[in-house]
Amino acid sequence: MMYQKFIPSQYVKSVFDISPESLLEKGVRGIITDLDNTLVEWDRPDATPKLIDWLRSMKEAGIQVIIVSNNKELRVKSFADPLGIPFIFQARKPMGRAFRKALKLMNVSREQVVVIGDQMMTDIFGGNLNKLHTILVLPVAQSDGFITRFNRLLERRIMKKLKEKGQLTWEEEN
Repeated sequence: MMYQKFIPSQYVKSVFDISPESLLEKGVRGIITDLDNTLVEWDRPDATPKLIDWLRSMKEAGIQVIIVSNNKELRVKSFADPLGIPFIFQARKPMGRAFRKALKLMNVSREQVVVIGDQMMTDIFGGNLNKLHTILVLPVAQSDGFITRFNRLLERRIMKKLKEKGQLTWEEEN
């Protein structure tokens, strides 16, 4: 069934609910993460101190992080460069090329990677198509850019279908 590809392997409220210890227990050595509304609000230019600490904890645990974003180079570069984090911009998620490129850059196998994102249509769908462990987080901001607003509409329809079929095992808070 097509809807299966939109179901995340895991669901947490935010990236801060993902600890390096829990990832290491699963053999995870790399994180492919979305940027906007996953790590910070889509209109926030820089990382928060809490996010900087989280990223540092991953690095200290030997877990690589790469940002894979559909946004423009300037947005992703200006966010990632000060943090020393590699990134792929204009990734065209859910298409698979950026996910495969991220695996190659980190030099890890599919089984050693998690994909973290706030959108079922791009992050989760793309990660699942590439047979990666996907983690859906709640969007950091309540507002979205134009394309994302459209995607959220589709996501709500998909979630409704999944709930009707009893295939959604977690509930949204709001």
